[in-house]
Amino acid sequence: MKRITFIILISVLLCRGIMAQEMWNDLASSDYRIDTAEVKALRVEIDNLSFFHDNEYTGKLMNGYSLPGLWVQPKLTFNPVRQIGLEVGLHALIFSGANKYPCYAYHDIARWKGNQYQSGAHLLPWFRARAQFKYLTVVLGDIYGGQNHRLVEPLLNPEVNLSQDPEMGVQLLWDRPHLHADIWLNWQSYIFETDTHQEAFTVGMNWTVSYNRPESRLKWFTPFQLVIQHRGGEQNIAMRGVQTICNAGAGIRMLYRTDRKALRNINTELNMLAAYQQKGELWPFKTGFSGHVGMNLDFWNQMDVKAGYVFSPKHFISLYGNPLFNTVSQKDGTSYNGNHTLYAGISYHRIIARHYVIGAQAQAYQTWLPGAQNMAFDFGLYLRVNPSILIRKW
Repeated sequence: MKRITFIILISVLLCRGIMAQEMWNDLASSDYRIDTAEVKALRVEIDNLSFFHDNEYTGKLMNGYSLPGLWVQPKLTFNPVRQIGLEVGLHALIFSGANKYPCYAYHDIARWKGNQYQSGAHLLPWFRARAQFKYLTVVLGDIYGGQNHRLVEPLLNPEVNLSQDPEMGVQLLWDRPHLHADIWLNWQSYIFETDTHQEAFTVGMNWTVSYNRPESRLKWFTPFQLVIQHRGGEQNIAMRGVQTICNAGAGIRMLYRTDRKALRNINTELNMLAAYQQKGELWPFKTGFSGHVGMNLDFWNQMDVKAGYVFSPKHFISLYGNPLFNTVSQKDGTSYNGNHTLYAGISYHRIIARHYVIGAQAQAYQTWLPGAQNMAFDFGLYLRVNPSILIRKW
């Protein structure tokens, strides 16, 4: 009965018209290029994303939960010369109904818990320095993370744009007509002398090669992506050990612009993904593989519908992806011999004005595990507000 319901849901969605990622690009990504018109201009900028996101998960892989809240980044921005940009401020994460927040990295938090708490909000300092050259942009401090990395969906769950700490470390961005490269280091957990937790950081890269001219209606892309997380440090090695786990992906993507009002873009992709545990015992396997097929239709007025299929024949875990695509349960650690997940979703977003975006989305998943299957849903409403106020220009 659940399978029939899911097939009917997909049919309804496809009849209405498939890239929810397009919504997240407008809601959660930022332009890293320095605006030369803003040289020697001091501004107050407030970046805010408010959200209500609900995961109705059932079955063996993941418990359901809700994310009602917002994050806000008030900061000062200043570009002293054409090639340098500076930002300084604060990042605050606030969940509705919460009054105490544990002090630890807000992703994969079970592995490096803190013993202290903050009241009112999860508060972090914010600092970013950028140097922009002809083709290269260098970022130090708070880097352009999350949606800005342009990872394929099985490797990046858009939910991280809501609740994850800002990524902080170093980033290199390279732009040429037929190549976009993003290489970054996100230092997630720093250790001082005699600390009782591990240091942890994530290294990632995304090389996307395009084969057509920018004005072409039909475009082909090849993404090569790698995400590595390392946990270790010089302390507590005997107790916890060194752990290194990674995901890799390569594929091909086609984008066709129809130049019509109703159906604007058709986007299809095929990705081969891998999971590898180079050192440690965090995962109950050393290697795993997965395949992903996706299709997205971009309709008028920012209506996007998508459908896809993720097939993991034996073992697979995505470090930052949706846990419903994994073969290992986050509820009890059970490892399943294979996972098939079919999903479909619809989203709508509207750019009210520059830097003001509202969006909504809903998605359904049908997962088949050995001896079990379950259906899950998620939905959400989001509003990004990003005013910028000029204080003075020299």
